[in-house]
Amino acid sequence: MKLSSSLPITCFVLLFFFFFFFSTFCLASSNVTYDRHSLIINGQRKLLISAAIHYPRSVPGMWPGLVQTAKEGGADVIESYVFWNGHELSPDKIVQQAGMYMILRIGPFVAAEYNFGGVPVWLHYIPGTVFRTDNEPFKYYMQKFTTLIVNLMKKEKLFASQGGPIILAQVENEYGYYEKDYGEGGKRYAMWAARMAVSQNIGVPWIMCQQFDAPDTVYHGGTNFGRTAGGPFITTSYDYEAPIDEYGLPRNPKWGHLKELHKAIKLCEHALLNSEPINLLLGPSQEADIYTDSSGACAAFLANTDDKNDKTVEFRNMSYHLPAWSVSILPDCKNVVFNTAKVSSQTSTVEMVPEKLQPSVASADKDLKALKWEVFKEKAGIWGEADFVKNELVDHINTTKDTSDYLWYTTSINVSEDEEFLKKGSHPVLLIESKGHALHAFVNQEMQGTASGNGTHFPFKFKKPISLKAGRNEIALLSMTVGLQNAGSFYEFVGAGLTSVKIEGFKTGTVDLSKYSWTYKIGLQGEHLGIYKPDGSNGVNWVSTSEPPKKQPLTWYKAVVDPPPGDEPIGLDMLEMGKGLAWLNGEEIGRYWPRKSSPHLECVQECDYRGKFFPDKCLTGCGQPTQRWYHIPRSWFKPSGNVLVIFEETNNGDPTKIRFSRRKTSGACSHIAEDYPSVEHISQKKDENGNNKKKATVHLKCPQNSHISAVKFASFGTPTGTCGSYSIGDCHDPNSTSVVEKVCLSENECAIELTEENFDKSLCPGTTKKLVVEVACS
Repeated sequence: MKLSSSLPITCFVLLFFFFFFFSTFCLASSNVTYDRHSLIINGQRKLLISAAIHYPRSVPGMWPGLVQTAKEGGADVIESYVFWNGHELSPDKIVQQAGMYMILRIGPFVAAEYNFGGVPVWLHYIPGTVFRTDNEPFKYYMQKFTTLIVNLMKKEKLFASQGGPIILAQVENEYGYYEKDYGEGGKRYAMWAARMAVSQNIGVPWIMCQQFDAPDTVYHGGTNFGRTAGGPFITTSYDYEAPIDEYGLPRNPKWGHLKELHKAIKLCEHALLNSEPINLLLGPSQEADIYTDSSGACAAFLANTDDKNDKTVEFRNMSYHLPAWSVSILPDCKNVVFNTAKVSSQTSTVEMVPEKLQPSVASADKDLKALKWEVFKEKAGIWGEADFVKNELVDHINTTKDTSDYLWYTTSINVSEDEEFLKKGSHPVLLIESKGHALHAFVNQEMQGTASGNGTHFPFKFKKPISLKAGRNEIALLSMTVGLQNAGSFYEFVGAGLTSVKIEGFKTGTVDLSKYSWTYKIGLQGEHLGIYKPDGSNGVNWVSTSEPPKKQPLTWYKAVVDPPPGDEPIGLDMLEMGKGLAWLNGEEIGRYWPRKSSPHLECVQECDYRGKFFPDKCLTGCGQPTQRWYHIPRSWFKPSGNVLVIFEETNNGDPTKIRFSRRKTSGACSHIAEDYPSVEHISQKKDENGNNKKKATVHLKCPQNSHISAVKFASFGTPTGTCGSYSIGDCHDPNSTSVVEKVCLSENECAIELTEENFDKSLCPGTTKKLVVEVACS
């Protein structure tokens, strides 16, 4: 590719994302249109399955694996948002981090649990601006950014009309949820956004995604590196139980089950896109949707919406068993190749294998090879010169403008020697109210306590006894944001920070400090000095030690370490730390906060997916940390000399217990019953009655460069249990293990058919038998 020398160097990275992914994509210009049935590309109807890869949530080193895994899972389209606040850090100053492909979701509002919904924070402070309504400043900057991105794509001929891979573009995102809240201005804005987009003349259709109008997309969730997570209170993990986890590994059986679903739907493509459905009732909660085109091709979808009971239905003179809350797919209106409730894809056993931090040779004691730490302690309160002084409490976000999570509020109070609490040794009580999101309180440099809101209720109150002395007492309150609001009507006006500070317990009653003289400082001294950067030691009084202080608040820790062994993805285990920020070689790993979820939530050991979805369905991990491991891309590591920097806010951290953990697939389980459908069947040879001859088959696969080292369990019959805890049932073929070992041992992958040659199918007459296998990978 040829790039203009006038582009900023960072634009090269944006376009690199495209050309890296799709260097083999070479087509003449394509005509992309659509009707109510489908997209039409060069006159041919296309059923496309899209996988989302958000470029800020992965790194270039992960791209090959992500795309290949998505492709193997049945996707033929990649889509991504364009994250405005990642590109225009201030008005008219554009940088580009990476790119997007095939479906270009410009937005530029994206929501997506991303900080401030992807909109730059500075835009809120342009006078008179209101987001996402008929507002001239917002429309001006939105059109300007949209045009910039479109022109960048046009220049490199990336739209399908130019021979490139982009077949659709999106403006705005899910606006239908909120349009009514903006009144007539909302309606005018939506129409303006559509006209503005079409006027860009890109030669491919535009879409406006809103709730039920958009096709479902999956695949890769990813990681909110640095301070990009929105919410507030969204962790760095943007995993969302996606079919490809945030580390880039397939999440099985979900990934495999969706792969089979995608195959099944593709088999129905011609009938689906070239006919009108006929709905046929098969029972009170059962129905068939049938598609038959002019060529005679036929596809049917049999549904059982009863969420409690399995049903057997009659369709075209044949009987079909439908599990509760499931759909069977019949690409030829006869043979079932897939049922949503019958999961036969393998389950992967994934472990986080801990590894102690290993010192690089250059930083280790020559004899003891002990890990050397360097430590820097922040002062509680104002460091350097104050930013400003006011006789009131200010809004946190309006003050920091999201340049830092941190804002110091400091004041002082004089205590008379004759106060009763000094004589009695009792303690006055500090009372604080805040709009959010979190707070650490210090009195005379000593930490007094912490308080925070949560993901559903940002405001909070702090009430703790404190120690005051006779004379002057310094009150230093560290207010923190944990990501900014990312969606909602008028969300840009949601504030944070302290609204009231009082101390009760004085002879004269409660003292209200809210109107005292408050001195403010934005950010931390360590942030200002850039000590998280690899070369950020200049001007910092680091203290070297092999025994770093534990449970010490406002402390920076630095160590120089080797990468963990192997090539597996890496997570930073912060279970024994409190709350703070982490970097590796100057790259922001992000906020860490292994905060425990409520033990009173209703968690389940095993999920019953039947019935309608709701957000709290099938919760797990009650009373456990909401996030323990924090993804570090392998590409961020050097062969040696890696600088790990941690800023710990609280008095709960023990840096000696920080670990790297390798995300390793150590085994796999798979099972299939004699009557399970398979997408493989439809393309196989059929008997004289048109029925498939292929037998049900168990598939097992270990990760690349590993093999099946042991068969931990195998039973053909009626085994029970789940992966990791299987048991032999009343019916069991004693040769099961030897059959599986013969086929699978030392292989990277294997397939075992449920045939008479392999298993004794005469066992337990009248019983539907299944094969269950668990193997170890090494």
